[in-house]
Amino acid sequence: MARHKSAEKRARQNEKRRLRNASIRSSVKTRMKAVLKAVEGKNKEEALKLLRVAISAIAKAAAKGVFHKNTAARRISRLTKKVNSLLQAA
Repeated sequence: MARHKSAEKRARQNEKRRLRNASIRSSVKTRMKAVLKAVEGKNKEEALKLLRVAISAIAKAAAKGVFHKNTAARRISRLTKKVNSLLQAA
């Protein structure tokens, strides 16, 4: 446990950031799952609409430091690839 005043403050800041990051990470996962569900249901228009929302959320999370930029790029790439495969199949 923290003993110094600065260490106690740092612990409080870290806890706030952990909760904020968990919330952002959870909302990104939810948006990604929505895209995957639309792809599984072969709903092209819905998948494209949800893909834009998901890409935006992932990019914002990366900008805030929740995800590493390469992790964000990989997730965006994989989602886009799945949506594109749905469009090519049509």
